Amino acid sequence: MRLRCAVLDDYQRVATEIADWSAVADDVEVVSFDRHLADEDALAAALADFDIVVTLRERVSFPGSVFARLPRLKLLVASGMRNSVIDYSAAEAHGVTVCGTASSSTPPVELTWALLLGLARGIVEESGALRSGGPWQSTVGADLHGRRLGLLGLGKIGSRVAQVGLAFGMEVHAWSQNLTRERAGEVGVELAPSKEDLLANSDFLSVHLALSDRTRGLLGPAELALLKPTAYLVNTSRAAIVDQDALLAALHEGRIAGVGLDVFDIEPLPADHPMRTAPRLLATPHLGYVSRANYATYYGQAVENIRAYLAGSPVRFLSAG
Repeated sequence: MRLRCAVLDDYQRVATEIADWSAVADDVEVVSFDRHLADEDALAAALADFDIVVTLRERVSFPGSVFARLPRLKLLVASGMRNSVIDYSAAEAHGVTVCGTASSSTPPVELTWALLLGLARGIVEESGALRSGGPWQSTVGADLHGRRLGLLGLGKIGSRVAQVGLAFGMEVHAWSQNLTRERAGEVGVELAPSKEDLLANSDFLSVHLALSDRTRGLLGPAELALLKPTAYLVNTSRAAIVDQDALLAALHEGRIAGVGLDVFDIEPLPADHPMRTAPRLLATPHLGYVSRANYATYYGQAVENIRAYLAGSPVRFLSAG
């Protein structure tokens, strides 16, 4: 009897088209879910009859209580090679193999700049006005050349964002708790003397930190108050790094020129969530890793992992966080 494989959060319904699943077609029936399973009960009910699950990034949590309710599950494939919402010990205890895929940093870098440029030049407002017959030119764009780009984090993604900023002629500064002057120099940017200095002196601030106990709530009310009223903030990393209530207050009170967000405290964002109507906000529905090439990698390597598992060969084991 063929095994059953569930593909979660396939919002665009492309998982079975963007990769070739024929290598496992004789052994596996693939079912795609284009709607998010929002709670544990819904997840357990929907996946009760599946042997394999392919999950997208960290969109769905798999704690021990979920594994306990999925006795048929034997293989969990997550896109990317790091995942902080899977209980690995519980998976092992329930006999579930957990593996991952490669993931490119290029799409989130490009989306970061799409948001930053969209904010700086009022792209959404001006395009909307043009298409609706509104006023011809109603905003005055913010220049990038000669302005300071502050980066919270200078890892793989932050470093590439820095390179684009330098190409625009921006003055790029970076800070994180473990960042050294030598590492910053390798990328061609300045090490900010402190987080407070970075916040107070940046014209554009972009967040590129991993979520951990020490970065959760890193930008709270006091930190956001340090930003210039003419500054722009972009977060394509994790919503919990920025205090969401404090951010909403800053937007509504006009204490920041604009914010670009691709990550939220609840995803998908509820229809009545206050972020949907916040002023000065350019928001996208967590598109950071959503690109054709990345999806081809995710689902193509998911097929490879499933094939390897069926053959008793090694799979790509991923790590937490």
